[in-house]
Amino acid sequence: MKRALLSVSDKTGIVEFAKELASLGYEILSTGGTAKALRDNGIAVTNVSDVTGFPECLDGRVKTLHPMIHAGILAMRSNPEHMKQIKELGVEPIDIIAINLYPFKKTILKEGTTFEEAVENIDIGGPTMIRAAAKNHPDVAVIVDPADYAPIIEQLKNGGISLEAKKELALKVFEHTAAYDALIADYFRKQLGKSPFADNLTLTFEKVQTMRYGENPHQNAAFYKQIGHYEGTLAEAQQLSGKELSYNNINDTNGALDLLKEFEGKTAVVAVKHANPCGVGTGETVFEAYMNAYNADPVSIYGGIVAVNATVDAKTAEKMHEIFLEIVIAPDFTEEAVKILAAKPNLRIMKLPAIAKRNTPDMLDMKKVAGGLLVQELDCSLYGGELKCVTDRAPTAEEMKALDFGWTVVKHTKSNAIVLARENMTTGVGPGQTNRITALELAVKYAGDKAKGSVLASDAFFPFDDCVDAAHKAGITAIIQPGGSIRDEDSIKKCNEYGIAMVFTGQRHFKH
Repeated sequence: MKRALLSVSDKTGIVEFAKELASLGYEILSTGGTAKALRDNGIAVTNVSDVTGFPECLDGRVKTLHPMIHAGILAMRSNPEHMKQIKELGVEPIDIIAINLYPFKKTILKEGTTFEEAVENIDIGGPTMIRAAAKNHPDVAVIVDPADYAPIIEQLKNGGISLEAKKELALKVFEHTAAYDALIADYFRKQLGKSPFADNLTLTFEKVQTMRYGENPHQNAAFYKQIGHYEGTLAEAQQLSGKELSYNNINDTNGALDLLKEFEGKTAVVAVKHANPCGVGTGETVFEAYMNAYNADPVSIYGGIVAVNATVDAKTAEKMHEIFLEIVIAPDFTEEAVKILAAKPNLRIMKLPAIAKRNTPDMLDMKKVAGGLLVQELDCSLYGGELKCVTDRAPTAEEMKALDFGWTVVKHTKSNAIVLARENMTTGVGPGQTNRITALELAVKYAGDKAKGSVLASDAFFPFDDCVDAAHKAGITAIIQPGGSIRDEDSIKKCNEYGIAMVFTGQRHFKH
C-alpha cells in the first residue's frame, strides 16, 4: 500500500486531499491536530507514533524526528541496497508528504508576541521532513502549498505524478524553507539589536504581482513586498481604480512617497516624472497645494505621478482630470472625487491611509549591481546639525522658509541636483546632470520668469563659483548647500559681491 504523511498548520483543503488519497488506496499517516481533523471527517488515520513506536513528547517538539519516518522518506527506490536495508529494519516507504510549517511569520506579526512565543513557533520536524522529501524527489512527492493538492490528485488519477512535477514541488520546498529560515534569522537579528549588515545577508520578500514587463517591454519583472508591518509604503496601498501598476509606476510612486513624507504637518502635493520631482507645492488646502505643484511645471507634470498627503476633494479631482496622469495616490478620496478620477479608466487611483508615516533608517535602501548588492540605511535625516550662514547678508525669514522647502525637495532629486523654490512651491528642478552648473542652468530654464526672486538648493557643494554667477543672473536671492569644497571661499565672496545670502547645512544628499 502507498503511504502519505499529512501534517499541516494551514488545514485549507487537507480534508478533501486526504479523502482523495484514501480513495486511491493510500494509507494516511498524521500527527496531532491534523490527525484529529481528518478523523473528525471520517478518514482513517495512522498515528506517526504508531509507526515510530515512540510517543510524541516535549509538548509536541518531537513527533516525526525518527528513523522509521526519515528512512521511509529518504530510501531511494532505485537503489537495491537501500530497499534491502529498510526491509530488514521494518521501515515502509512514504510516497507523499504534505506539510506546511508552524506559522512563524503570522506569530511575529501579531501585536504583543513575546520572544518565547516566537521561538516556540519555529518548526523543526517539518523543515527536516520536507527537505528530506525534496532531496529524494524522484521517489517522494512533497507538497507545501495547498494550491497543489488538486493538480497532484489529478495526476495520480491519470497514471501517477510526473518527475517534472516532483521537481517543481521540490523547488517550492527549498524556496519555502530558505524564506522561513531567513525570516527567523532576521527576527533574531532585530531582537538582539544587531546591525542589519550581516556577514551573510539573506533576504526574503513575498511576491505581490507579476508585472506585464519591466522598465522596458522586453524585460520581465515582478513586484515583491517586505515581510512585516510597513504602513505607509506602496505595497500597503489599495487600488481603487485604473490599470495594473507597472514597474516604472511603482518606482516613480515610491520616490513621490519618500518626498511627500517630509512635509509633516503641512498639506502637500508632490508630482514626479521619471523618479524625479517635477513640481511640489504646499497650501492651506489640497486644491491650493495641487495648483502650486501643477504651476511649478505644467509641462512636465503631464503623464506624471501625483502624491497627496490629505483627502482629495472633488474640486481638486476636477483639475487633476484636466490632464493625463498615471497615478494619484492619497490617504483618502471623497466619493465624488473617485467618480471624477475613475472616469479615466487608465488612471490608477491609490488609497494609502498611512501615507504620512515616516520611513526609518532600518528599512534599508538596496541597489543590485552586477555580481553584488549595495545596502545602506535609508536617508531619513534632513539637516546634519545647525545651519550656518556664511555670507555677510543672512536670509530673511521668508527666504529661510523657501530655502527649507527647496532643501527638502533637492534631497529627493537625482544628483547632480539643483532646485529653485519659493516658500510653498518649486519653481525649477534640474535633476541628474553630470555637472552642477548644467543642473542649475536646466533648473533656471524650467523656471523661466519664476526664477527671479526664487531661492536655490544644491544637493552637494559648489565646486566653483560659476554657480553663483549663474544664480545672480537668474535673479536668485539666497542659496542653501552643504559646503565642504576646498573652494567654498570663492563662492562665499561671489555671494557677498552680489548680495546673495548663503547657508551651509554641513550635510549632503546625493541620490543616485
